[in-house]
Formats: sequence, structure tokens, C-alpha cells
Amino acid sequence: MRSPRRLLLLAASSLALLGGAALPAVALTPPAVVAAQDAQPSQPWAQAASDVPADANVRFGVLPNGMRYAILKNATPPGQASLRLRIAAGSLMENDDQLGLAHFMEHMAFNGTTNVPENELLRILERLGLAFGADTNAFTSFDQTAYTLELPRTNDETVDTSLRIMREQVSEALMKAEDIDAERGVIEGEERLRNTPALRSIKAQLALLASGQRLSNRLPIGDLSIIRSAPRERFVEFYNAYYRPERATMIAVGDFDVDQMEAKIKATFSDWAPKAADGPNPDLGTVAPRSAETRILVEPGIQSSIQLNWIRNPDLDPDTVTERREALVQNLGLAVLNRRLGEIARADNPPFITASASQGSLFRTVDLGSVSANFNPGGLQRALETIEQEQRRLVQFGVTQVELDREIANSRTALENAVQAAATRSTPSLANALLGATNDDKVFSSPAANLALFEAGVKDLKADQVSSAVKAVFEGYGPLALVVTPEAIEGGEAGVTAALEASRAVAVTARAEQAQLEWPYADFGAAAAPSSRTEVAAVGATVVTFPNGVRLTVKPTDFKDEQVLMTVRTGIGEEGLPTDRFTPQMLAPMVFTQGGLGKLTADELSRVLTGKIYSAGFSIDGDAYQLSGATRPADLQLQMQVLAAYLTDPGLRAAPFEQIKAFFPQILTQQLATPGGAFGIQAAGLLASGDKREAVPSAAEIAAFTLDDLKQGLTQGLSAGPIDIVMVGDVTVDDAIKAVASTFAALPARAPAAQPLPGSDQRRFPAPSAQPVRLTHTGPVEQALGYIAWPTTDAVDDRTEARKVNILAEVFKLRVLDEIREKQALAYSPRVGSSASDVFKGYGSIFVMAETATDKLPAFYAAVDAITASLRDTPVTEDELNRARLPLIESLRRSQAGNEYWLGQLEDLAAKPASLEQIQTHISDLESFTAADIQAAARQYLTANTAWKAEVVSDKAPAQ
Repeated sequence: MRSPRRLLLLAASSLALLGGAALPAVALTPPAVVAAQDAQPSQPWAQAASDVPADANVRFGVLPNGMRYAILKNATPPGQASLRLRIAAGSLMENDDQLGLAHFMEHMAFNGTTNVPENELLRILERLGLAFGADTNAFTSFDQTAYTLELPRTNDETVDTSLRIMREQVSEALMKAEDIDAERGVIEGEERLRNTPALRSIKAQLALLASGQRLSNRLPIGDLSIIRSAPRERFVEFYNAYYRPERATMIAVGDFDVDQMEAKIKATFSDWAPKAADGPNPDLGTVAPRSAETRILVEPGIQSSIQLNWIRNPDLDPDTVTERREALVQNLGLAVLNRRLGEIARADNPPFITASASQGSLFRTVDLGSVSANFNPGGLQRALETIEQEQRRLVQFGVTQVELDREIANSRTALENAVQAAATRSTPSLANALLGATNDDKVFSSPAANLALFEAGVKDLKADQVSSAVKAVFEGYGPLALVVTPEAIEGGEAGVTAALEASRAVAVTARAEQAQLEWPYADFGAAAAPSSRTEVAAVGATVVTFPNGVRLTVKPTDFKDEQVLMTVRTGIGEEGLPTDRFTPQMLAPMVFTQGGLGKLTADELSRVLTGKIYSAGFSIDGDAYQLSGATRPADLQLQMQVLAAYLTDPGLRAAPFEQIKAFFPQILTQQLATPGGAFGIQAAGLLASGDKREAVPSAAEIAAFTLDDLKQGLTQGLSAGPIDIVMVGDVTVDDAIKAVASTFAALPARAPAAQPLPGSDQRRFPAPSAQPVRLTHTGPVEQALGYIAWPTTDAVDDRTEARKVNILAEVFKLRVLDEIREKQALAYSPRVGSSASDVFKGYGSIFVMAETATDKLPAFYAAVDAITASLRDTPVTEDELNRARLPLIESLRRSQAGNEYWLGQLEDLAAKPASLEQIQTHISDLESFTAADIQAAARQYLTANTAWKAEVVSDKAPAQ
């Protein structure tokens, strides 16, 4: 069961600028036939004006009505397909009285069409095995709207129905006035959900970089006053002007016959004709001359950051070989700068948490070069001075040949690996790549072509050429400085400008050469021969044991070429940690690999292994410490050396430890600024009845942690217990044995595993709460979150009951979406889920949560009570059960065609052979549950006298 606390440390994620889809869903009948007219697409395929070769495996075409299509056969995963239908219109196309309607229109495309009644669209797709959100989605950006489907099968029924639904969405949306009115609350809920410090930071960034241009005030979420009041006519006006075949592109990737897919697309879309004049492409404005400028956004709960930007009018030249080489050379220079900044960030007492340099284009409005840093409060001056001077050092002194050769080697390795793995690229990623290339007006080129262009671009490339080219990244108007801070900056904007000018007056010198290094972890002792080897044919795996007790489970697959995944597990993990106090080990996943190895810092490790593909991750699970890695067959031996070195000689240096301690208060502050983040911090421990291993410590408690305590705890935890290795992917059993024999199997025999501390082998769900436990966040007063959870069961041994609860959760989700989102518009994205621990017996739960308006919390709880009562009192229909179950089964089948799934499933096979049956029965268990089983589970678990409730409201809200 995944801990909310662990999710916190993923909190520094970027906020998408896209409006998520509000997907709502009878046999479909074709729309009325309209005579097709020859038309030209709004934008021809990029290869028409380019000397970059398009991928020959993609069939590009244009229908007589101007609609484009791109079709690619791909069988990873087998029997599935991805569809993307792009409309070349987004929020930039809105008139001033339409702000937000491009995104709102996306919602309405799911709320009833000529041949699909309101709310039926999703149900049709669910019956085919597509899940809301995961398989059926859409998004709106500044310059495009895209509808996405992930098809679990490519039979005629699934493909024909999916294409017909997409056709209905883009040409037959009804947009009834009453349906628009009903959806307004959903959009308001989405705006409330997305109104975060991060979004407000993006607004400030666009206002600075695109000042006076259309982009600066066209965020897709729009204007609430327009969302609340826009009449139907404005929707129809936008839809008819921009939802038209010349602006549409269908992308189909998957395991199908290309000729047949092309015929289906033609049959479905060829008679689509526009209903009104083409909407105009907006005037995006031009970049006006600007001098150096500073803006400050004070936003409580935001990460402290500084950006220095140089802007210029966009380069709208076609995608050509020359353009790509210019970008390549500049990006190699930026890669050198980013490596330098990363090394500074990982040094003792660094001036910033992270820093990076980049270049790019913002929606054909402005091109920019940028260098930025995230820092702890109070650290603005050091961060500003360091990034400014490092950027200027690069411009003034350039890169060295050694640095350039390192970046070329790493880029070449990645491109070569892409060529070797091209045949097993994933279908969804290919569909998204085609969509991205289409939107950016770039040629979709093959991995082989990309490698060839790279080799031509770097042939005889010298450091002075890169040094000269990278200067252009930082040319233009600027620097435009943006400081985003949770607290006021002394001296304000004038003070930042003065600090910037003072830094620019400081002379910089060239970087010193770095010493050459050798890899010191190639010898762990004499290679060991296996003591036993057992085939487990049912799952295509082999279990190998070695004399020192190391157990290796190998599953060769052909899912993805050039990919080998592995985990190394030992010790007893959280079972060896106390439940009544915090320990520094909670920071270990954030600092373990960042500390490098005993003989190499993390940066030295990166330098010495230039051109190799390897990785190292670390986590503490309920019953084990885990190292993880990903590599290719050619680097398998090295990968196992890296992981063995981390196990036997971790660096555990002070710099990353002190850095995360200093950063942690910001994590807490940022999370507390939103209802969801505040819930994750405050409820994590409560949901484990106060277990400190799940709870989040305060800033003061984090500050008291010491590196010596961390070292002692990890050294002790990693030193005992058998070592279990699982390896899955493009590997033979013999190669896996060889790689382990000379690394982990060569180590001395280990002591038996430690015994759990008293009480540490248990975890308990909290006692029920008749009234919601009141938690607070620091954000706007109108934002709130409601949560209800019920205790269920575990998945330690027999997982059947937990799987039944999972199906119950999926049925529950359907009803929550229908009632709480669609009918009552209480929340944009209510969630229902279940979890079951595979370590702690009796510990599992099913929950429902929603971010909503504060005054709607009572209605949320009342709605949940009504839904749970209906689940207990009335059997679900077979149709509803299948609409809940089929997407889950199809998602599982999709996962089973990937290495990641098997890496997790085989985790316990060597130590617990009985787990084999549980692996084999997953799908058959899900298929076996009846409507009566689900009702019985609802009666057993969804009871008022076991529920634990919580609400998160603003600390500015009046006390109840």
C-alpha cells in the first residue's frame, strides 16, 4: 500500500498548462452525409518543406476535405492501439468574450452529440474496456485541443466504435444550453483545483516574457465570469469556426493493418464538412524591445526561484537539417552548462537546490534562453550571482573539448540505444510523439535518421564551434529577471536589479580542468557458481541460488529491446524501524544515491561512466531495503557492479543530507498551500494510527536529524539478511547469472535477517470518526477537501479478497463520477481507490476523496453516504459491473506486456514460492466476481460505524 508520505517527495512536479478533459458517453449511427469538398489542410505536413526525412514507417495522408492523418503499425503492447485526434485550435484562438471556451468546448464534446446521448459516451467505451481518465481523455492547450483513446483491442468493434465517437465529438456536439449550464460547475471545480501557487507563478512568467502579446492572458482555464455566463451561441461560434476538417489531424498507432486503418479513417471522416467560415488565426503580436527588467511574485507556499531570461521573436523557419544542426550544437553547449550547475548544486553548502539552463519557444510567440535556480528562502543573492556568473562564464570562455566529448558520448549512447530499441517502442509514447511533432510542425523522423543527423552534426565538431554557437542562446532582450518567493524580498525589484548589476560587474575566469578517473568497483571477489537453478515455467522465470545465499530470479522477455530492469532487496526495511519516533532513515531515499559511492562522488561516478547506460535508485519498503536499476544488455555487468558498490560502499556524504534538511521546510510549506498537499502531510500518520514510519515530521524534527545516525541505521539495516535479486527484460538467464556471479554472489555470506522491532510488524487503520477530523491548509478560503475511508483487508498471502475490494472501488468510482461530478458538480476530479498492504496483515482500505468548495463539504459527505447505501442495499447491474471490471482487466493485461509489471510480481517468488499461484490468478479472480459478491463486499466494508472521515479547510476559514 503506497504511503501518502512517500508521495510528498514527488511534490516538486511541474504544473501542466493544459486543461484536463472532463470526459463524460446505443449503437452509433453515421451522421448525415454531407458532400465532401476538396480542401487544403490549414498546415501541410512538415516534411513538405523540409530536407529531414520523415519516418518511412508512418503513412501520412490528407483527405479531400483537408483532414490529415498519420498511421503507424506498432505491436508494443500487442493487440492494442492509441488514437489521437488533434484540433489546431486552443485558447489562443478565443475572442475576448470567449476566454475559457476552448477548454469548456472540450468538455462539451463528451456531453451529448447527434448520435450519442448525454452520459452514454463513456459507458460505450467502458463496455469496450476503456477506463475514464486512463484510456479516455482529452486536453486543451494554448494552440491545440486533443482527444485521446487507448484501445485495449484492435478488433473491428473497438476500432470502428472509437473512430465514430471521435468523429461525433468533433463534428456533432449538441451543446444544449441546459447541458452547458450543468457543466459550468464542473469547470469551476477544475479552476478551483488548479488555482495553486504554481499556476499563479506561471501567470507571472507569461506576463513577463510575453508582455503585450496574446499569450500573456490566454491560459486555457479562462475567465470565471465568462465560464459562468457565456451563452450557447459563443460555444457554437467557436466550435463551427475551429472544429473543422482542415484543422484536424488523426493519429493512429498500434497493432493493426495500416491499409485497414486508413480505410476506416477515410470511411469515418471523409464526409465531414465545415459548417461555417474558417476561424482566423490570431495575431500573436511581436516581441517589443525590452531593457533589463525585474519582476517579483510573492506567493506563499511557492518554491523560491530566480529566472534570468533573454527573449526574441520566434524562429518560424521550417524544420530542416540546418536548423536541427544549429539546435544540436547549442544544446550541447547547454548540456555542459547544466552539468556544471548540477555539480555546484551537489557540492557542500551549495548556493541553490537545483539549477538549469535551457532554450525554447513559447507557442510561436517568443523564443527564449533561460538560466534559473531554485533556492531556500534567504538564498536569493547567492543563487542569482552563481547562475549569472556561470552563464557568463560559458559565454565568455566557452566549453572545453573534454566537456564537449563527454556530452557527445552520452548523447550518442542514448541515440544508439533508441535505434536498437526502435522495434519495441511503446504505442502510447509513439502516438504522443507524433502528436507533439504535429503540433510543433516538426518532421517525425526515425531513430535511425536522428542518429545519422547527430553523427553528421558532431563530425569533427570542436569546442570553439560550440562555444561560439551557444552565445546566441543568451542574446536578445534581457535579462528579464523573475523572482518567485514565499516571502517579501528586501529592497524589492530595485534590490534584485542592483544585485544582478553587481554580479555582472564581477570578473569570471575559465573553469579548471577536471582530473581523469578510473572505475574502482570492478572486483568484488571470485565469481561464484550457482548452487541450484530452478525453472518456473508457469511465469517464464528461473530461480537461481548461490552459495552465499544470494537468490536471483530472472525472466527474459521480448517486451522492450535493449531494456533490462532489476531490483536488489535485503534487510527487513520498515519492520526494523520504530513506530513511536522519527528516524533519519526517512530521508534515505532522497540522499542515498545522491551521495555517490565511497570512492566516487555522484558527479565523479557520472564522469567515469560517460557513455554507459545505468541507473541506481533506493527505497525502503515495509519489509526490505531495495536498490533498483535499468540498463541495456551491453552494460549489464557494469550495472550490477554499480548496485553492488552502492550496497557495500555507499557514499552517504554530508552535502545531499544537509541540502534535503534545508529544503524540507519548503516542501512542508508548499504542500500546506493546497488542500491535497496538506492532506498528504497531516493525514499520512493518522491513517496509520500514529505510526511514525508513515507520518511526516516537522521542520524542527528534520533539523535534529544527524548524518551519523543515518549512516548507523542504514549500515545496520543493509548488513544482514539474504539478498534477493529480480531481473527482467532483454537478457538471457546465463548472462544474468554471470553478472550476479561476479558481483553480489562474490560477496561474503551474510548474517540472518534481523527480527522486527516490537510492534513494527503491525500497522493499524484508525478508529472511526463520527465527525470529520478537521485539518487545515494555508491556501484560499474557498478551497477544501473531503475524505472518507473504510478499513478492508490485506494482500499478504491470499490476494483474492483484496482484488474483490478493488472491483468494489471501481464500481464505487463510476457512481461517484456520475453523482458527485456530473449530477451535482461538487468536484472536478473526485477519486476513489483501494489499497491493501502486502506486508502488514489486516491493513488495507477503500477511500473516496474530493477537492471541493468549502461550503459544499456537507453535500459531499451526504452524496457519499447515499452512494454507499445504494451499494449495500441494491446489487449492481451486470452492465455496471462489467463497465467497472473490463477497464481494470484490460489495464492489467497491458501491464503484463511490460517489464515493470513482472519486476514487481516476481519480487517474492524465490523466498515465497507459494506466491506463484497468486500471480497466475489475478485476471481469473477479477473475472470471477459476481454482482452479489460486490454487494456483499459493500455490506461488509462500507459501513458507517467503521468509516474514518477528514476535511481540509483553509486556516482562514471560520471555526465550526
